[in-house]
Amino acid sequence: MPKFMLLLHSSPAHRPELSPGDMASMIQEYRNWSDRLRAEGKLVVADKLTNDPGKVLQSGKDGAVAVTDGPFAESKEVIGGYYCIEAADYAAAVEIAKGSPHLKFGGSIELRKVDFT
Repeated sequence: MPKFMLLLHSSPAHRPELSPGDMASMIQEYRNWSDRLRAEGKLVVADKLTNDPGKVLQSGKDGAVAVTDGPFAESKEVIGGYYCIEAADYAAAVEIAKGSPHLKFGGSIELRKVDFT
């Protein structure tokens, strides 16, 4: 069955201030959705990314690889996590993604089919 990546984008500028209780409730919604996908045999893997800036690697003109910090919180969008799911096709993957709590909390989801060659 084809695999699809759901890349969870969010805007740091529009991140709501949540109380500890609200944050716990939000995290539980993600866990519940993940558990449901796992029980249905649709979840391959999912992880939240850390809030550190990470690293960006780029090949330079001379062939050397430049490593810089980033992306930064000032970015318009950051990827905060990902899911890899199995679905018959894009239409089925879209229907699965529509159930993500990430959309409820103001994020967007980039959906990409994984190409295993």
